Amino acid sequence: MKAVLILAMKGALARRGTLGLMLVSIALATALLLAVERIRHDARQSFVQSVSGVDLVVGPRGGAVPLLMHAVFRVGDASTGMRWESYRQIATHPAVDWALPLALGDSYRGFSVLGTTPDYFERFRYGDRQSLRLADGRPFTGLFEAVLGSEVAKRFGHRPGDRIALAHGSGHIEDGAKELAGPGHDNRPFTVVGILAPTGTPVDRSVHVSLESISALHVDWVGGAPAPGLSLPAAALSKFDLAPKEISAALVGLKRRADAFRMQRHVNELRDEPLMAVLPGIALDELWRTLGLMERTLFAVSALVVAVGLAGLAATMLAGLAERRRELAVLRALGAGPGALCLMLLAEGLFVTAAGALAGLVLLAAGSAAAAPWLLDQFGIVLGQRWPSVNELALVGAIIGTGLIASLIPGWRAWRMSLADGLTPRT
Repeated sequence: MKAVLILAMKGALARRGTLGLMLVSIALATALLLAVERIRHDARQSFVQSVSGVDLVVGPRGGAVPLLMHAVFRVGDASTGMRWESYRQIATHPAVDWALPLALGDSYRGFSVLGTTPDYFERFRYGDRQSLRLADGRPFTGLFEAVLGSEVAKRFGHRPGDRIALAHGSGHIEDGAKELAGPGHDNRPFTVVGILAPTGTPVDRSVHVSLESISALHVDWVGGAPAPGLSLPAAALSKFDLAPKEISAALVGLKRRADAFRMQRHVNELRDEPLMAVLPGIALDELWRTLGLMERTLFAVSALVVAVGLAGLAATMLAGLAERRRELAVLRALGAGPGALCLMLLAEGLFVTAAGALAGLVLLAAGSAAAAPWLLDQFGIVLGQRWPSVNELALVGAIIGTGLIASLIPGWRAWRMSLADGLTPRT
């Protein structure tokens, strides 16, 4: 056995040019497959952990997924609002530990504006119950003060002290320059007072202001548009009652998680206003399942790339058999049996596949370290730096096993070769 393995190693080194290319091909295919698996896993973790420690998401009655998309991911528009009195009724319930009101509807150059309370920076959690952290500045404390998410600040180069003007409605950027949104609030600019550290969640793509600021923006609006000929100076706004009349949704934390279903039923059965309470974990799983087809398709394409690489290895070894007929015949003449020749070729294929798979793991580690900041910045995916998981090692084992199976074809051909076939001159 030792002699066969030595021959297999020397045979592979003798054809190091061709097999080296196959090794690189397998390494790239392995790295691609493992990268897709890692990104798929970490993307799901980032998706599910966009909000953490929240027991219920409360909002106007409708679908659980649309409510979650609007309240957590700032996607879509709510058809109706939630009355402030209803929010206060829920927030003061004996089972509720804390509640965060969310008012959405305005935007800043394509990014959502979130009206909330200063408690948001203390109570909101993401990931593994991580709290928000300010990279610069402080939370808002008064009217027309804004705290920017990291992506908003980076996109436009904002720093504390800058002045920004919000727009009514959820606008978007066209061609990177022109903003399409509703009427502007240029007459009431906000001062940037803080910038949040990156979180890899929709928080990074939000502008955070107080609920009173949202009310002050629209105090002289009628029917969703500025009242003609009426524009109140900012100094006069303090004379108005700026308590919100309605909000978009609320995040609720309970004193005991065991009360979640009881509290959900209580909210769903409120008679004053049709509301619904959603358990975020269940709704997030439901939402992720809708993306399952795309996820499986991407994984299948990566698996096909690996299969093509292993098929190329088998084809290369089969093509090389024609040039190795005399070598194999000499080995037969020296006493090597058909089984030994078959084992030698299997060992060659196993060596190339295993080396390629291990090289793929090294490429994955290097690529993950290099791509992690970009994935966080562009897609909000927190790519963890860690040792290969059990699933990833299982995939590496499957690749090596499949490579061994692919090597059976040239091994079987070597088994069939006869001594006379190798020594007889061919014309």
